[in-house]
Amino acid sequence: MNEKKSSMIGDALILFAITLIAGLVLGTVYQVTKEPIAAQKEKAKQEACMEVFQDAASFEEIAILAEDGISQALPGGWSEQGFGGVDIGEVMAAKDAGGVILGYVITVNDHEGYGGDIEFMMGVRNDGSLNGISLLAISETAGLGMRAEEVLKPQFADKNAESFEYVKSGAAGEHQIEAISGATITTNAVTNGVNAGLYYFREMLMEGGNGNG
Repeated sequence: MNEKKSSMIGDALILFAITLIAGLVLGTVYQVTKEPIAAQKEKAKQEACMEVFQDAASFEEIAILAEDGISQALPGGWSEQGFGGVDIGEVMAAKDAGGVILGYVITVNDHEGYGGDIEFMMGVRNDGSLNGISLLAISETAGLGMRAEEVLKPQFADKNAESFEYVKSGAAGEHQIEAISGATITTNAVTNGVNAGLYYFREMLMEGGNGNG
C-alpha cells in the first residue's frame, strides 16, 4: 500500500515537473518572439499607411475615444446611416515633413463579409478625396470574394465622392464601383466599409465637422 502511495506521489511530482518546465519554455518562447512579432505588425501597419498615403512623411496615432476609453467614438447617426456592422479602429494623422496634417489613415473593420470580418486601411485627404484602400484581413471565398484585392481595391484609388455605390457592370462616374462577379456580399461589405470611413472622416476629423478634427 505504501509502495503504491509512493508511486502515485512520484508520478504526481514528475507530472508537476513536466508542467513547470513546459510553462517555463512557453514563457521563454513568448518573451523571445513577442518583440519580433510586434515589430513585424508595426512594419506591416506602416507599409499599409504608406500604401494609402504615399506622400506622407510620418503617421501619428490619434484617438477620439468612446465612453469605454478603448474604442473609437462614433459619430451620431452611425447605425441609421447603415454602418451598424462596421467598427472604426486605429486612426492615424498623415503628416508631411514639416508636420502639417495632409489627411488621415482610418482602419475599418466590416463584420458583414461573406466569410467574416474584412479589415482594411483607407487614406483620406483633408478635402475628403480618397487615396485608396489597403486590405489587412479578408477570408472570403477563393475565386470570388477573395478577388477583392484584384477587382475592388484599384477602383477606390484617387476618387472623390461623398459615398460609393456598386453596380453589376458598367461603373460610370467617381461614385460607382463595379461589383465582383458572384460576390455581391463581399462587394457590399467593402463598399459600405469605405462609406463608413468617409462618414467618420467628415463627422469626426474634417475641419468644420462635429468631432475634434
